[in-house]
Amino acid sequence: QVQLVESGGALVQPGGSLRLSCAASVSIFSVNAMGWYRQAPGKERELVAHITRLGRTNYADSVKGRFTITRDAAKNTVFLQMNSLKPEDTAVYHCNAEELSVFYWGQGTQVTVSS
Repeated sequence: QVQLVESGGALVQPGGSLRLSCAASVSIFSVNAMGWYRQAPGKERELVAHITRLGRTNYADSVKGRFTITRDAAKNTVFLQMNSLKPEDTAVYHCNAEELSVFYWGQGTQVTVSS
Protein backbone atom coordinates (compact mmCIF):
# COMPACT_ATOMS: atom_id res chain seq x y z
CA GLN A 1 0.00 0.00 0.00
CA VAL A 2 1.35 3.40 -1.02
CA GLN A 3 0.10 6.53 0.70
CA LEU A 4 0.49 9.90 -0.99
CA VAL A 5 0.04 13.32 0.57
CA GLU A 6 -0.05 16.43 -1.62
CA SER A 7 0.56 20.00 -0.52
CA GLY A 8 1.27 23.39 -1.97
CA GLY A 9 -2.00 24.29 -3.63
CA ALA A 10 -3.13 27.90 -3.33
CA LEU A 11 -4.80 30.86 -4.97
CA VAL A 12 -2.39 32.58 -7.34
CA GLN A 13 -2.67 35.32 -9.93
CA PRO A 14 -2.26 34.62 -13.65
CA GLY A 15 1.42 34.53 -14.54
CA GLY A 16 2.38 33.40 -11.06
CA SER A 17 4.14 30.26 -9.86
CA LEU A 18 3.48 27.45 -7.43
CA ARG A 19 5.32 24.31 -6.38
CA LEU A 20 3.29 21.27 -5.43
CA SER A 21 4.74 18.50 -3.30
CA CYS A 22 3.75 14.84 -3.05
CA ALA A 23 5.18 12.89 -0.13
CA ALA A 24 5.10 9.12 -0.51
CA SER A 25 5.02 6.55 2.29
CA VAL A 26 7.52 4.37 0.41
CA SER A 27 10.69 4.92 -1.54
CA ILE A 28 9.79 6.61 -4.82
CA PHE A 29 12.16 4.18 -6.52
CA SER A 30 10.06 1.25 -5.32
CA VAL A 31 7.25 2.24 -7.69
CA ASN A 32 7.31 2.13 -11.47
CA ALA A 33 6.26 5.73 -11.98
CA MET A 34 4.77 8.75 -10.31
CA GLY A 35 2.78 11.56 -11.78
CA TRP A 36 0.51 14.52 -11.37
CA TYR A 37 -3.03 14.62 -12.67
CA ARG A 38 -5.62 17.36 -12.44
CA GLN A 39 -9.37 17.58 -12.54
CA ALA A 40 -11.27 20.78 -13.20
CA PRO A 41 -14.99 21.13 -12.39
CA GLY A 42 -17.08 19.33 -14.98
CA LYS A 43 -14.05 17.82 -16.69
CA GLU A 44 -12.35 14.47 -16.63
CA ARG A 45 -9.11 13.89 -14.77
CA GLU A 46 -6.13 14.43 -17.07
CA LEU A 47 -2.43 13.69 -16.93
CA VAL A 48 -0.26 16.74 -16.28
CA ALA A 49 3.22 15.28 -15.84
CA HIS A 50 4.76 11.88 -15.29
CA ILE A 51 8.18 10.57 -14.23
CA THR A 52 9.32 6.97 -14.43
CA ARG A 53 11.65 5.13 -12.09
CA LEU A 54 14.42 5.71 -14.65
CA GLY A 55 13.75 9.42 -14.65
CA ARG A 56 11.97 9.75 -17.98
CA THR A 57 9.41 12.52 -17.99
CA ASN A 58 6.29 13.21 -19.97
CA TYR A 59 4.07 16.30 -20.03
CA ALA A 60 0.67 17.26 -21.31
CA ASP A 61 0.97 19.55 -24.32
CA SER A 62 -0.88 22.27 -22.43
CA VAL A 63 1.84 22.54 -19.76
CA LYS A 64 5.03 21.88 -21.73
CA GLY A 65 7.57 24.60 -21.14
CA ARG A 66 5.71 25.87 -18.06
CA PHE A 67 5.60 22.92 -15.65
CA THR A 68 8.46 20.72 -14.46
CA ILE A 69 8.25 17.46 -12.52
CA THR A 70 11.18 16.59 -10.28
CA ARG A 71 11.88 14.28 -7.35
CA ASP A 72 13.90 14.08 -4.16
CA ALA A 73 14.61 10.45 -3.35
CA ALA A 74 15.97 11.24 0.11
CA LYS A 75 12.60 12.75 1.02
CA ASN A 76 10.45 10.30 -0.98
CA THR A 77 8.87 13.35 -2.55
CA VAL A 78 7.88 14.35 -6.06
CA PHE A 79 7.41 18.00 -6.98
CA LEU A 80 5.55 19.88 -9.67
CA GLN A 81 6.94 23.33 -10.38
CA MET A 82 4.30 25.38 -12.15
CA ASN A 83 5.26 28.66 -13.80
CA SER A 84 3.34 31.13 -15.96
CA LEU A 85 0.08 29.88 -14.53
CA LYS A 86 -3.12 30.47 -16.47
CA PRO A 87 -6.76 30.49 -15.34
CA GLU A 88 -7.27 27.25 -17.26
CA ASP A 89 -4.77 25.57 -14.92
CA THR A 90 -7.33 25.86 -12.14
CA ALA A 91 -8.11 22.37 -10.86
CA VAL A 92 -7.61 19.90 -8.06
CA TYR A 93 -4.17 18.38 -8.57
CA HIS A 94 -3.70 14.75 -7.56
CA CYS A 95 -0.49 12.83 -7.09
CA ASN A 96 -0.37 9.31 -8.48
CA ALA A 97 1.92 6.32 -8.09
CA GLU A 98 1.83 3.21 -10.26
CA GLU A 99 3.29 -0.17 -9.38
CA LEU A 100 2.49 -3.45 -11.10
CA SER A 101 -0.56 -1.86 -12.76
CA VAL A 102 -1.96 -0.80 -9.38
CA PHE A 103 -2.60 2.92 -9.07
CA TYR A 104 -2.47 4.88 -5.84
CA TRP A 105 -3.86 8.39 -5.41
CA GLY A 106 -3.48 11.25 -3.00
CA GLN A 107 -6.41 13.31 -1.75
CA GLY A 108 -5.59 16.24 -3.99
CA THR A 109 -4.66 19.88 -3.53
CA GLN A 110 -6.59 22.83 -4.97
CA VAL A 111 -4.89 25.23 -7.36
CA THR A 112 -6.86 28.33 -8.32
CA VAL A 113 -5.49 30.81 -10.83
CA SER A 114 -7.45 34.02 -10.75
CA SER A 115 -7.01 37.75 -10.51
